[in-house]
Amino acid sequence: MYQSIMVPVDLAHLDALEKPLTVAADMARHYNAQLNYVGVTTSQPSSVARTPEEYEQKLKAFAKEHAPDNGHLPAARVYNSHDPVADLDDILLKAIDDVGADLVVMGTHLPHHIDAVMPANGSKVASHSNVSVFLVRP
Repeated sequence: MYQSIMVPVDLAHLDALEKPLTVAADMARHYNAQLNYVGVTTSQPSSVARTPEEYEQKLKAFAKEHAPDNGHLPAARVYNSHDPVADLDDILLKAIDDVGADLVVMGTHLPHHIDAVMPANGSKVASHSNVSVFLVRP
């Protein structure tokens, strides 16, 4: 049913992504689908990486370590942004097309009242793309 699954990954918050990463790997295994890890970083040094190239190396190493046992090596793609927080939704929508995803598995946060004014990333991705989006709560 699904051939390409995309998972946004923030290397700075891997502990919060345990459930969505597990769900994505399980679904990739079940559907024998390609798993695509997508990261967004900035040119400015961060606690994760000093450069976008270093971030990409780390994401590729992460992808290799978290390969589902379905015979497909996961892909890793990094997008550079001057403001990853502001640009995240648009970058994820572009990434869906770039990787040819037909399913996105995203971690989310517990709902807050502010979500009525500023919706979470997952709801924008779901409402502005033509692919299935599976939101996984922590």
